[in-house]
Amino acid sequence: MSKPAETDLYAPVKAWLEGVGYEVKSEVGPADVMAIRDGEPPVIVELKAGFSLTLLQQAVARQAVTDLVYVAVPRWSGKPGWRSFKGNLGLCRRLGLGVLSVRLKEGLVQVHADPGPFQPRKCKVKTARLLSEFARRDGDPNTGGTNGKLVTAYRQDAEKLAACLAKEGPMKGAALAKATGVTTATRMMAINHYGWFERVERGIYGLTDEGRAALQN
Repeated sequence: MSKPAETDLYAPVKAWLEGVGYEVKSEVGPADVMAIRDGEPPVIVELKAGFSLTLLQQAVARQAVTDLVYVAVPRWSGKPGWRSFKGNLGLCRRLGLGVLSVRLKEGLVQVHADPGPFQPRKCKVKTARLLSEFARRDGDPNTGGTNGKLVTAYRQDAEKLAACLAKEGPMKGAALAKATGVTTATRMMAINHYGWFERVERGIYGLTDEGRAALQN
């Protein structure tokens, strides 16, 4: 199946606009599609065979003419296509752009967002999680844009526990928490995310070979 062209999108988009009372013309100045309805600001639709930086730049440029700017792309295919579309949909909303998808086989247009101001909703849980990670992390062990081993506060705490066990031998969780300052020591060793710890007796934990090896890296 050949890749759809921008021109394939025009007929369905025109029919959709005409269905809600607009007069529609294509290639008016720089606009791919322009639609007029009595007494209202014009609607502009930019057509592309897929999301791209060029599409977004063109659509944002059209906002100098009207606030009612849409982008239209063929409907996605499969879960990867939906994930990509969803990410671009969020970006378009932040830019104040409307978003249309076109089912080319049926000639159907679906509106996913209308143009308008966007006010992002803050997530208090995510904010608190980031602030906690920042506060708990010792120093600044990573390089921005890290591609590989990422040192988190959790890993730093695990390394503190492992180092103490390597030096002192098996210990109770409460004693280890007091010695290292890692208040969640018992829980971390019980979960054993990295495979570094083992329970040698009830409430007493030691270091595995993997834990010893990790301290050498």
